[in-house]
Amino acid sequence: MNDPFKQAETPRKELIAGEDAEGRLDAWLTTALSGEFSRNRIKALIEQGAIAVNGETVTEPKRKIKPGDRLSVVLPEPEDPEPKGEDIPLDVLYEDDDLIVIAKPAGLVVHPGAGNWTGTLVNALIHHCGDSLSGIGGVKRPGIVHRLDKETSGVMVVAKNDAAHRHLADQFADHGRTGPLERAYQAIVWGRPRSLHGTIDAPLGRAGDRTKRTVKREDSDDAREAITHYEVLERYGEKPDATCLASLVECRLETGRTHQIRVHMAHIGHPLVGDPEYGAAFKTKANLLPEPAKSIVNNFHRQALHAYLLQFEHPSTGETMHFEAPVPADMQAVIEALQEIEAQRS
Repeated sequence: MNDPFKQAETPRKELIAGEDAEGRLDAWLTTALSGEFSRNRIKALIEQGAIAVNGETVTEPKRKIKPGDRLSVVLPEPEDPEPKGEDIPLDVLYEDDDLIVIAKPAGLVVHPGAGNWTGTLVNALIHHCGDSLSGIGGVKRPGIVHRLDKETSGVMVVAKNDAAHRHLADQFADHGRTGPLERAYQAIVWGRPRSLHGTIDAPLGRAGDRTKRTVKREDSDDAREAITHYEVLERYGEKPDATCLASLVECRLETGRTHQIRVHMAHIGHPLVGDPEYGAAFKTKANLLPEPAKSIVNNFHRQALHAYLLQFEHPSTGETMHFEAPVPADMQAVIEALQEIEAQRS
């Protein structure tokens, strides 16, 4: 690649693709900017319309770069300073010198990001753990080896030193295929899957924006393997034709993609109750429920998903650590209201 830089007035940078320029725009820009920004950050800038090619704004990271292309990059404002500790209560299930296990409540963001620079789990952990948190996950995500969506509750483990972080991260990357790692969730879904237990093997990728995901063809550029095993635990309002109003389902992850359970259950026609992204079309299903279930479900404004079980190998002792957290009160209220429907039918 020829020297691509021609410095312009900040905060904009002008680049010219050399004769050997090829491949995806996001990959080329990451290299051209000498690692100043991560590839994910470059992707986000492209999707936000911060990149122009030959005078035209582009929003597709996979666009192909060509020799001689002239690019204009609007540099982002400096990011907020590293997160500070905040006195946010934590439900600690276990803690030692290597790790801390917590039960995350719904509504708590895991790490700082756009629109959520404070009030996150990371802020709470910094206050609780002090300087012991691992920094290997990056300044904004110290100790974080896995995550849960903001409105998903459940068990999480956080590393408190670099060795523990690497060990735990390797276990999550392996998805429990060769070790004791297990992750299990309980979800309330609309209807009832045709089979009471099964496997959903459907690759996931972006759905046109930075956060939403969708099932993709295997040959799509951003398709990533995603496998969910499910089992129906309870059925509510079951009819003679084996259909029902809703079901309680256990999901176990073989992979850990963003929104995986939410997208997979919607993909087979049974989105999570309360899911604003993937279950919005089913919102009126609540009107089929008798009271008080109808009112309780209509006032439940998050996806009904709880990570109730987490098992992993302790990074120092090798011991298999097993943790469970009970379903939180708001989701339990939905379950009990649906169970009452069954009780009234018997």
